[in-house]
Amino acid sequence: MASVENKIAVAACIVTYNNEDRIVPTVQSILAHTKGVQLELFIYDNASTDRTVAVVQENFHQVWLVRGKKNRGFGAGHNRVIPRLTSQYHVIINPDILLQSDAITAMVEYMEAHPDVCLAVPKFLNEDGTEQFCPKKQPTLRYMLGGHFEKYGGVFKRWRDAYTLRDQIIDKPIDVGFCGGCFMVIRTEVFRQLGGFDPRYFLYNEDADLTRSAAQLGRTVYVPDVSVVHLWERAYMKDKKHLWIQIQSMLKYFWKWRGK
Repeated sequence: MASVENKIAVAACIVTYNNEDRIVPTVQSILAHTKGVQLELFIYDNASTDRTVAVVQENFHQVWLVRGKKNRGFGAGHNRVIPRLTSQYHVIINPDILLQSDAITAMVEYMEAHPDVCLAVPKFLNEDGTEQFCPKKQPTLRYMLGGHFEKYGGVFKRWRDAYTLRDQIIDKPIDVGFCGGCFMVIRTEVFRQLGGFDPRYFLYNEDADLTRSAAQLGRTVYVPDVSVVHLWERAYMKDKKHLWIQIQSMLKYFWKWRGK
């Protein structure tokens, strides 16, 4: 087994906001399974009002905990750790992700073998092992409508299937236009060069935006041989507050990339 000195330096960051019920199993799974790289784990808390910070302090002395004074949103929270990064690769991880294998090392090894790849994501699974079909193409209004109304079937489901490539059998890495932000691996120098996520997105679509920006510097790839469990709630489908945030982010995305 490689010594610590010979392992690739990898940083990972989880942005939390009122995640006291989920953060422990997420961090435990990361620390338990990540063995093949030298990992530095950051947790940036967006001013949680529950016991998230206390839970992290009580259970994980080996992580870097950074406390924000206000909730600045998903992307802005992740950007806060950029000045602290000394790694070769950076992993963006949601607090609703569980590792069942050394997915971080597997993704880094793939990118080491493919230096033209600057951003990559694994396959996302539900708790029962079935695949989550997350977007893999660049967003369009039609695709987003498909996501909201696929339960009605017909053309909406066809749009959603096309957006997520559900209508295809993918058994090897492919280039994609949308890398999901719940678990993505990016070269640290690329993340820094891009300035991280565009902070104008409070939540939603900042990952699609980052993918599109990163694609100007290298390939953005889906790696189906590697998987993580994502406890996906799709909150914007359940309440009006998150739906409105999602709509705002969608409008910002389309305005930013209009004509490009």
